[in-house]
Amino acid sequence: MSDKRKPKAKGSVLAYVLVIMTVVSMLLVSILTFISSQIKNGAYVAGREQAFQVAEQGIQFYKWYLAHQTDGRTAQQIEAFWNSGTAYGVGSDYVADVADPSGGIMGSYRLRVTPPTTGSTIVQVESVGEMDRYPGKTRTIRVRFRRPSWSESAVLANDEMRFGEGTETYGKVHSNLGIRFDGYAHNIVTSSVTSYDDQDHADTKKEFGVHTHVNKPPATGTNDAYRPLEMPPAAVPARTDVFSAGREFPVSSVDFNGVLGDLSFMKSESQAGHGKFFAEDTTNFGDLGRRIILSSDGNFDTCRVQTVSNDSVSKYKYNSTSSTSTCTSCVRGNPCTKTYAIPDAGVVFVEDNVWLSGQVNGRKVTVVAANLTGSGPDRSLYIPNDIRYTNYDGSDIIGAIGQEDVSIPLDSEDNLRIDAALIAQKGKVGRPNYGSSDHKSVITVFGAIATNRRYGFAWTSGWSDWGYTDRNLYYDNNLLYYPPPYFPTGTQYLVDLWEEL
Repeated sequence: MSDKRKPKAKGSVLAYVLVIMTVVSMLLVSILTFISSQIKNGAYVAGREQAFQVAEQGIQFYKWYLAHQTDGRTAQQIEAFWNSGTAYGVGSDYVADVADPSGGIMGSYRLRVTPPTTGSTIVQVESVGEMDRYPGKTRTIRVRFRRPSWSESAVLANDEMRFGEGTETYGKVHSNLGIRFDGYAHNIVTSSVTSYDDQDHADTKKEFGVHTHVNKPPATGTNDAYRPLEMPPAAVPARTDVFSAGREFPVSSVDFNGVLGDLSFMKSESQAGHGKFFAEDTTNFGDLGRRIILSSDGNFDTCRVQTVSNDSVSKYKYNSTSSTSTCTSCVRGNPCTKTYAIPDAGVVFVEDNVWLSGQVNGRKVTVVAANLTGSGPDRSLYIPNDIRYTNYDGSDIIGAIGQEDVSIPLDSEDNLRIDAALIAQKGKVGRPNYGSSDHKSVITVFGAIATNRRYGFAWTSGWSDWGYTDRNLYYDNNLLYYPPPYFPTGTQYLVDLWEEL
């Protein structure tokens, strides 16, 4: 009988193959899905980056546009530009396409512009970039442009300047001529000249536009003789013991004559409802000027000045054409006194001399003494008593401008504080030489100084000093972003703040 056996089943091999093929297929699908997602994500990231670049292109366009529309213009012309209704991006978005290298359209940017408020120089621009391939996927950049104000320098001068030993400055210092700096500067010190003959020592050799006579450490003190290492052709030493942020020269000069245009604009703005205007008195009993006393209640008191001695007021007159009735003080309630609201973000323009003092609370105001009638002398602003802020957070700002001088009269306070940005357009910020018997204690300026001629609050004969014994100059950092209303500015818009939203 024959042995017949059944063959063994071989289906298990096929099952193994199917399992392996399934696993491999799943891996391949996963790999392909991952690769596809990475390609899509890479394209999306590239698209977002392109949208960002498009948004940045919009900002650069507006920077170019502002330069062509406003560079070199007066404050009045720039104000007219913003109020014209034709400025791109103001009132309605400005949209522009962006072409790819082949000439096709790859995306667009949309500009939204917030123009300057009254008296401000700040412009805010938002640029939204979008690519056609990824509609709705946008990138937004916001930039703040501003024209630098004259209040951005602790000291700005059109004359040779000297800062003695013990002087410490915190804001920028600039002169259109030379600067001898023997103190310590926390910010940059600049001059518009390469070299000059320092008149504070006898020789005629020219030293650097910004130089020092402080002996190089470890030596101490100063040396009044010219310094070979501080004059061409020597390389300019760093001298961080004096110039902690450095020094730079020559740089562009600042046009003090151009302030006349700003004064004219301030006058027209004060007459147009953005301030208070006081015309020059042309009656037979003409004023010598106006006393203005700012008050923290939001008002200011003013009197017509009748009698002045050594720049100090002794008598006021009634607010009438008669000069026979007078007051010896300018206080609220006197018949010589009138009271007005302080124009916030505005100008008090007096076409005569001004004696200014007082305190503000939550007000930004500029007070101007200038004669723009074309006849008569230039006018000055005098500060006999304290000018103070209530708040030191930028909500209180005072500008004080004298067409000739910003001067401290003979009977000024013994301890005088001035919270303000000061400009002497043709003359100087300082105290006249009242003689060797004139002795005051301390003057403190918290703000900024711009002076056509060399400023100073004390005098010396070599063996004695008079005027203010101690002189403290502090820069108010709030003036960087909150200049006094209608203060003179630079002629170009600069990028002040950049951020992505």
